[in-house]
Amino acid sequence: MAADNNSSPLLEALERLGLAALGAVALTAERADALADELASSGGMRRDEARDLIEQTTHRWRGEALRMSERAGAGLEGLFQQLGLVSRSEHEELELRIAQLEHRLRLVEGEPGTTPPPPH
Repeated sequence: MAADNNSSPLLEALERLGLAALGAVALTAERADALADELASSGGMRRDEARDLIEQTTHRWRGEALRMSERAGAGLEGLFQQLGLVSRSEHEELELRIAQLEHRLRLVEGEPGTTPPPPH
């Protein structure tokens, strides 16, 4: 990455931190430590401060990614409802209700091998 002549080492390090934050979901502890070392050496901050900054940033980015995926899921759910599609959980619930009804019907019809319902 080419830096401007006007860029300070701290700005370059922060830019790298921002780029690393974009890949925060896959950021390994080893890479985070290396980035913290780099920030500490070029940014004039202590290593533990740099590590804390990286952890806070990755945590924030992960939270944002989760919120965005939840919003997208809610949007898709609304679209599916408008199209008349059912969710997997709704489908499974209907299958269970049908199985229960079939079982009750067999009991009422007195199918062999079933126990009749108790009198009311």
